Amino acid sequence: METPRDADTALPLPKDMSHHFSDVTKARAPSQMKQFYKYFQIPGIGQLAGGLPNAGLFPFDTLEAQTAGPDRWTPSPNYPDPDGVLSSRMAETSISKQAIASHVVVPHDAPTSDMKRKIDLASALQYGQADGYPPLLSFIRQFARDVLHPNVPYRGGPEVVSTVGSTDGMSKALEVFTNVWVEGKNDIRDRPGMVSETFLYTNVIGQAAPRGVQVVAIEMDEEGMAPYGPGSLEDVLANWDFSKGRRPHLMYTVTMGHNPTSGVLSLERRKEIYSICSKYDVIIIEDDPYWYLQYPSAAVEEAKARNLPIPEPKIANTLAKKSGYDYIDSLVPSFLNVDIDGRVVRLDTFSKTVAPGCRMGWVTSTPEICERILRVSETGTQQPSGFAQVVIAETIMGPQPEAAAAFTARSAKDRPAFNGWKMDGWVRWLAGLRGQYERRMNRMCRILEENAYQLKQSTPMRESDADWGVITKTQLYDFQWPRGGMFLWVHMRFETHPLWKAAGSKGNVINGTALSTALMIFLTRKPYLVLVSPGLMFSATPQIREERGWAYYRLCFAAESEENIDASSLHFSEGVQKFWRIKDVRELEQLLEEVNGFHTEDLSGVVNLGTWMGC
Repeated sequence: METPRDADTALPLPKDMSHHFSDVTKARAPSQMKQFYKYFQIPGIGQLAGGLPNAGLFPFDTLEAQTAGPDRWTPSPNYPDPDGVLSSRMAETSISKQAIASHVVVPHDAPTSDMKRKIDLASALQYGQADGYPPLLSFIRQFARDVLHPNVPYRGGPEVVSTVGSTDGMSKALEVFTNVWVEGKNDIRDRPGMVSETFLYTNVIGQAAPRGVQVVAIEMDEEGMAPYGPGSLEDVLANWDFSKGRRPHLMYTVTMGHNPTSGVLSLERRKEIYSICSKYDVIIIEDDPYWYLQYPSAAVEEAKARNLPIPEPKIANTLAKKSGYDYIDSLVPSFLNVDIDGRVVRLDTFSKTVAPGCRMGWVTSTPEICERILRVSETGTQQPSGFAQVVIAETIMGPQPEAAAAFTARSAKDRPAFNGWKMDGWVRWLAGLRGQYERRMNRMCRILEENAYQLKQSTPMRESDADWGVITKTQLYDFQWPRGGMFLWVHMRFETHPLWKAAGSKGNVINGTALSTALMIFLTRKPYLVLVSPGLMFSATPQIREERGWAYYRLCFAAESEENIDASSLHFSEGVQKFWRIKDVRELEQLLEEVNGFHTEDLSGVVNLGTWMGC
């Protein structure tokens, strides 16, 4: 069906980005077997060609699950609320026809021939096209084009292709856009490069390094990547030293709820960065698992906690076209909405909106780029698990007539009402998740705010001042209240520790790395029992790790239970306070000696604020 976007011939076509494709990518041809699958969908055709097992022999008659209603969680206000009064309009956000979910059933066979509506086990568990399960892919495509990115400025709009999560999407993007480079074997002038922030999700380095991709750090501020100034994107690209390899032609960035720093890149900043990428012909890989977690209360609550003037509210999305959903339209939009050239590759995932074990995500980009990613999938992962896709499809889209018929044969007790979330319900679910995480974030920040300083009282030296007490105030850490995401990025002020730059027993100097490592181990001990992620592990380069990575911890406020958020935040603060009272170098060195003999079984009972894996 033609949409207004398809009919808008006034928009320019996306530019040809094939000059960025790797040699292997250029050599890939469509899978002949996958192309053959389109004939399988002809109604009534005798299937003698494919190597498909008989669907009637699958050992599953139905697939069923109890599900949450999309309005299970209370949303938070879409705009700053200086008075702290929860917006009743948001708290009572309604859904069209009140889609209340309680039970999902996927039938074995659905007699419809419309593949975009055929939600059943016979199709979901069978071999299929690598771009994804047709009903769910159709929903995702509509969501991406009409709701998330209605302002994409090239003709025809973006396309989508399924992935096995964002990690898989990034792996395929690297394969599409980079040739493997081996030191000592290949010419240094051919070495590919990728720019990213000074701190980033380290799994990406693990993906890029084996391919010989050089990760180049760009300076950042509280928002994210810096477009101009020393060490900025423009500075690095304009003054590139070609003796180190090709000028970077890729950018990897998490722009909404940055991992690990939690910043949110404004629309104005996006336009600046995009202009620079267009100037130097850089492909933007926008990894945004936290896009729906943008916290309008953070700036207000931070100012109130620090007795600062309440900042004026800012409109995050000033683009012309809106989604029609107040919550979505209140969020900072993706790079895709300013992608005039067609150089943005966006990675999305169900890991944070549904569950990581789904192993489901999608790429949104130009049709040309999505087609190349599809070619990689055809000879690799193919599409995500049929079990996961069909359950998500049924939950979001609701039962088709065939599923309703399956319910009719059941007793009233065994067939609870289920109308499906639909698009309204899906958006409401996301808004509710934002509310849950935003409240957790505020609670952690308030507790850390109250314990950021250590107060010490001492006796005056002079007898004449004996009636007075001397109070010393030492800052232990500082942080920005997260504007998005799942993390709090804490800047530890190790330079105020009594043992900073002290002489060690072996002639060494107690530096930031030593203090950071010792405190991390100290916090895992009783009575604190909390685990944090050190900034060392998020440093983009060894130089950044050595110079400043030790000065930060990433705390995750998402993974722990509601009951543990307050307690674990307080334990972290108390542990830091106690650590600053250590004045004996030998005690510190004993902590560091534990690192060599550290085993996971030593973490019994430890509350995980680090969430090292999967974030």
